[in-house]
Amino acid sequence: MIDLRALEKNEPNSFMNQPFETGYRIALKNRGYAPSAIEELLELNKSRKALLTEVETAKAKQNKVSAEIARMKRAGQAADDFLKEMQALSQDVHAMELKAAVADQKVTDALLQLPNILHHTTPAGVSSEQNQEVRRVGEPRAFSFAAKDHVEIGEKLGIIDFDRAGKVAGARFAFLKGAAARLERSLIQFMMDVHAGRGYEEVIPPFIVNANSLRGTGQFPKFRDDVFWISNPEYYLVPTAEVPVTNYFAGEILNGVDLPKSFVAYSPCFRSEAGSYGKDTKGLIRQHQFNKVELVKFTRPGESEAAHEKLTADAEEILRQLELPYRVVALCSGDIGFSAMKCYDIEVWLPGQEAYREISSCSNCGDFQARRANIRFREGPKDKPLFVHTLNGSGLAVGRTLIAILENYQNEDGSVTVPLALRRYVGRDLIKPN
Repeated sequence: MIDLRALEKNEPNSFMNQPFETGYRIALKNRGYAPSAIEELLELNKSRKALLTEVETAKAKQNKVSAEIARMKRAGQAADDFLKEMQALSQDVHAMELKAAVADQKVTDALLQLPNILHHTTPAGVSSEQNQEVRRVGEPRAFSFAAKDHVEIGEKLGIIDFDRAGKVAGARFAFLKGAAARLERSLIQFMMDVHAGRGYEEVIPPFIVNANSLRGTGQFPKFRDDVFWISNPEYYLVPTAEVPVTNYFAGEILNGVDLPKSFVAYSPCFRSEAGSYGKDTKGLIRQHQFNKVELVKFTRPGESEAAHEKLTADAEEILRQLELPYRVVALCSGDIGFSAMKCYDIEVWLPGQEAYREISSCSNCGDFQARRANIRFREGPKDKPLFVHTLNGSGLAVGRTLIAILENYQNEDGSVTVPLALRRYVGRDLIKPN
């Protein structure tokens, strides 16, 4: 949620590198939103404040009449007229409070629909075509044979079964069997070990959350259709461990000496992919259910930019150790996520597609999620609480890492070499056809 007070006062903002309203108008336009949303929000807030003033005025009059009734009763005087006035005032105040509550909800609803600010280093652009490459690491392997994609490799090895998964569940599901199942499990363990060794605290969070948690991280209300819903009681399957882990401190005031806080979490992820019909329908690229290891950080505002660079480097470390070629791109304003003010995508090379594909998005969300989830910190006992900055990134998407290993480490005879870093987890150095 954006800072409404800073927007109203048009305060300088270091992350946008200009006054708040000016920068946010540009950010909305560059994201593809109508800048007029600012006027609509400010007008709603003006009406809300006017109603609150009316309520306060009516309550002050109510208190004055109440005091006069008490004085008259002490003096033994009749106060019938004042009692009638008091009754009418009480009804008016109640009606005004209901109107003020409705106005307050309208302001909140409008704020929840608006995206985050943009960091001044976020490139302007309308689509992924304008994303800017930051660096490439590793060279794609030159094959002496025609490289296959993971679907063909997995089916010929007998370790991935899409047909039976379709029978059991439907499209965008898969059975991982034998070596693929072992490799998936090994990757989770490997990723958790690497990140724990780099200072992250391990977490296995709830895989089901409530609506408040999804609202806190920015999935609700805008992306409600992307989440699987469980009724009676109302719960939702997590689209990412970012949701439960970011909300771990919801409604709390942290001690500043304990920051930064860094967590690494494993979870299955569930996504309806409502907006992606027709995209990546083949294989494991875009599934309704997949495993992911997630990195989440809580920092002071002045430390989040450096923390963002470190979190990205930590996610890259997995690919470095697996010796998989990849690149890092800075997402432009038209491609960046709703809650992020700056985001790097890490894209791994997939020989079967002859393309780099996203395997992690590393986002600095500033205080956007913290305002929605009310996560603050206090440096000292008497200091004013401030909102933390939250960061998150995949470290990594496990299924896509599995794809990258199958495609980059494939051999001409149909076997797949296990990366050296994984061999002690997998227990073998080669995956052969059954």
